[in-house]
Amino acid sequence: MSRANRKLEHIKYALESNKEEVSAFDGMKIIHQSVTSLNWDDIELHTKLGGLSLSSPLFVNAMTGGGGMDTETINKNLAIAAKETGISMSVGSQMSAIKNNEEERTYRVVRSENPNGIIFANLGSEASVEQAQRAVDMIEADALQIHLNVLQELIMPEGDRNFERMESRIEAIVNRLPVPVIIKEIGQGFSKESALRMKNVGVEYIDVAGKGGTNFSIVENRRRKTPLSSFDYWGIPTPASIKEVHSVFPECQLLASGGIRNGLDGAKSLILGAKAFGMAGSLLKVLVNEGLEALVERIEDIHKEVQMIMLMLESKTPDQLAGKPHVFTGELYDWIHQRI
Repeated sequence: MSRANRKLEHIKYALESNKEEVSAFDGMKIIHQSVTSLNWDDIELHTKLGGLSLSSPLFVNAMTGGGGMDTETINKNLAIAAKETGISMSVGSQMSAIKNNEEERTYRVVRSENPNGIIFANLGSEASVEQAQRAVDMIEADALQIHLNVLQELIMPEGDRNFERMESRIEAIVNRLPVPVIIKEIGQGFSKESALRMKNVGVEYIDVAGKGGTNFSIVENRRRKTPLSSFDYWGIPTPASIKEVHSVFPECQLLASGGIRNGLDGAKSLILGAKAFGMAGSLLKVLVNEGLEALVERIEDIHKEVQMIMLMLESKTPDQLAGKPHVFTGELYDWIHQRI
């Protein structure tokens, strides 16, 4: 099966498998504050992510790669929504365009529609420095995501089986690319051990992409004749993963994604130490089912939710949410108190 057709299957199964009713974020409660001295007009969503200046802590995370007109249209509409709401976005893996020039248009449309926006390029850890630079140049990217997807590759019948040079390739890309390099899981989360290994090769940006959002283990099992369903719930819940990374790598430029359903979950991730939070499957579902206008409205509502929490917690900027009073319950409490 071609990469393009496989990507279309990924989109189809991801939309079908994305469940948002329950999240590990429900095991975290923000402590309500009845007294605040802020005015709504005092609230500012601009935030710093290392050397990047973001208009909002929310960004559209990677979800689609090449694959013909369907994904080109999706990428175009996501870029329009990002431009209209002032948020950053990442494209999906660009390896299909690296290997087939005809696929480049499905990515270039993002920069064409959003010429001044913050856009992340995206490749897997198998990429060379030259491929990474080509991916950045293709869309004039402000940063590059390198996604780690070992479990997905192992479940995928045609997936990779050799990861011997993962760290050395990442180190080379981090050292030689002129833009920030964000190391990103795809749904299984980052442990503190993995965070330290990335720190040791020079990584400064990590997107934990924890368990709770689009589950590529389930997606790939839908493509198998004999599913390996034992791994459907493998991984680290996103709030626990944020705590894991932050506990050993506090200076990390930390991004959170995986099961973030709304502005409340996003604010929780900022309280735990993330600098920005990404949403993918839930936004894609709105776009596909309700259209572009509905997606813009949804993003604006997420911004309002974050601003409401910021006002109640007396935080003029997103970074001031870090460490605001909160408690953990249930499985999340158990995880954090055994691991952190």
